[in-house]
Amino acid sequence: MKKYLLIGVSAFVLGAGSMAYVSQHAMAAATPKANTYRMLGLFGDVLDTVERQYVTPVDDTKLIHAALDGMLTSLDPHSGYLDPEGFDDMRDQTRGEYGGLGLEVTSEDGVVKVISPIDDTPAARAGLKPGDYITAVNGDSVLGLSVSEAVKQMRGKPGETVTLTIAREKADPFDVKVVREIIKQKTATAKLDGDYGVLRISGFDEKTTDEAQAAFAEIHAKNPKMKGLILDLRRNPGGLLDQAVGVSDLFLEGGEIVSQRGRDPRDVERYNARPGDITNGLPMVVLIDSGTASAAEIVAGALQDRKRAEIVGLTSFGKGSVQTVIPLRGGMDGALKLTTARYYTPSGRSIQKTGIEPDLEVASTKDEAQTIANHAYQFSEASFKNALNAEEGKVRKAPHAPAEAPPDTFDAKKDFQLARAEDVLHFGSVALTPKLPKPTAKLAEIYTKAKVAEVKAPTPK
Repeated sequence: MKKYLLIGVSAFVLGAGSMAYVSQHAMAAATPKANTYRMLGLFGDVLDTVERQYVTPVDDTKLIHAALDGMLTSLDPHSGYLDPEGFDDMRDQTRGEYGGLGLEVTSEDGVVKVISPIDDTPAARAGLKPGDYITAVNGDSVLGLSVSEAVKQMRGKPGETVTLTIAREKADPFDVKVVREIIKQKTATAKLDGDYGVLRISGFDEKTTDEAQAAFAEIHAKNPKMKGLILDLRRNPGGLLDQAVGVSDLFLEGGEIVSQRGRDPRDVERYNARPGDITNGLPMVVLIDSGTASAAEIVAGALQDRKRAEIVGLTSFGKGSVQTVIPLRGGMDGALKLTTARYYTPSGRSIQKTGIEPDLEVASTKDEAQTIANHAYQFSEASFKNALNAEEGKVRKAPHAPAEAPPDTFDAKKDFQLARAEDVLHFGSVALTPKLPKPTAKLAEIYTKAKVAEVKAPTPK
């Protein structure tokens, strides 16, 4: 039985204690187990009542699938039940070819939220952004639906047009028409930008490590004397754990990349790099933003902790958990997607909810700088009410003005974060790179004052 380890996605063991203590331990365990059986009986009673008395006939299978999904999604935002069709879709996606729009989505309070559009897909070309809410598909509301149910409505025959109703902050709801395509996702591409190479990785499927190595080899052949490499992980929603390890391994000569720690403190699995850096020690900078999640955060965290690269951009999403996809009856009954572990960077830090903080914080636009100053939790793992807790005492950075944003003289058609990454390579480090004036964030002051006033206000009686 193949298990997929996802970080962007257990076995149930029944045992008994020592027979010498059966009178004490069996009595202690009897009440919880009896209560479990009673609740399962309650579920059967409710299902029977719905079958007999609901206003229209119901589909038992759909009801039970929905109950399974509801049970799992109550645990955390990334656990869930995949019905057989959904499990097939997941396998297609991890293979890097599937039909659809090219969106990575999740669910927040019953609303479908975009984690990231995938590069060069219909969704990306239509201008969808991380943090957008999808409220309807072809005029039919998806509010309250599970992610898998909403995705089913978005997928279909290639060539057909899908109308998505989008809710975006500071904008009225609007419709976007997107034409379905067969998504042949190439997750790694590279280009030369002057003396520097730029390796873009948009996700982590089964082919990513090989594609990244081939893409770098291609630009290195064009310019063997390139002076540095920028690894662009912005808007990368993650994917397969083994591919995050594989990509990190391309740039490290050895040592730990990431560790995975489960419920049992003794359940620790470590992933190490093998000798061999495909760049031969070329200076590196990694670009991240709030859409950099899970597997992409593993890569950024490993290269940062191992002092292999400095990080430029914005604090990442903060998904520090691992999901195991467990097929049921070989996939005939679908699969469980269950959070089974947290991952830790080489220095031993969990970034669950907190994210990877850049060495040089740079907003891509002035509007983005203002958003961060007012809503640090607008789009991150910490915004989910039932997200797995962060390590005790750790919190995501509060609303603040980013260290840098594009000055008025910067060409708006260019990529400011990329330009600053090249500056870091040019000057040799973040410490040596001349800093720009900190952007003004007037609304942050209003926000802070409002919060202070709220705290100081007398309690209504």
